[in-house]
Amino acid sequence: MPVIAIETATMAGSVAIVDNTRVISEITLNIRATHSEKLMAAIDRLLGDSGLAIDDMDGVAVSIGPGSFTGLRIGLSAAKGLSYASGKPLMGIPTLDAMALNMTFSTYLICPIQDARKGEVYTALYRPGDKSPEKITDDIAVNPDNLAGMITEKTVFLGDGVNRYRELLMAKLGELYNEVPIPLQLPRASNIAMLALKRLEKGDADDPFTVVPRYIRKSEAEIRWKEK
Repeated sequence: MPVIAIETATMAGSVAIVDNTRVISEITLNIRATHSEKLMAAIDRLLGDSGLAIDDMDGVAVSIGPGSFTGLRIGLSAAKGLSYASGKPLMGIPTLDAMALNMTFSTYLICPIQDARKGEVYTALYRPGDKSPEKITDDIAVNPDNLAGMITEKTVFLGDGVNRYRELLMAKLGELYNEVPIPLQLPRASNIAMLALKRLEKGDADDPFTVVPRYIRKSEAEIRWKEK
């Protein structure tokens, strides 16, 4: 039951093909090039190198945020196009849920943090579970100082917010602060696919006409329009 997945919530975009037993192929690029420049080429290479076509997929999965507004729109547009063209079901997967999956075997509280700019991070808290992390808060945009105030036990942090706010969080949290190795910091399309497979097995999918990114907060354009 192969699924093709797209992750464009951060600068580190990735695409993957995963089935129930293995990661067939995955491409990650963490470079300063827009997803509109590299995404479709990466998908074409992914399929070509795997010897597969869209028609061989059982579903299309995509990261729906929170994250970069532009990145999420690009990824979701591409996923919708693949779903429309192939008739395959579409599954939108929360980005932070997929990031937390990097730490499935953690014994600490799990806290993915994405740099949301404006002095905030996108985050949620997860408790280690038997098979996958259990989400214990909603997705939020929060000041890192306030986030530190929410932490009362040993916690492992991951995501692009770590590099930006490491010193602040370490100073606030001391021995409660832990972070993952660099290879586990990034969101991964293969995790998006794994969570999508669980939904697909239950016959659960999204309507391509109505699924939208999970922005959490208003875009600059919406704020400026409201001010006018």
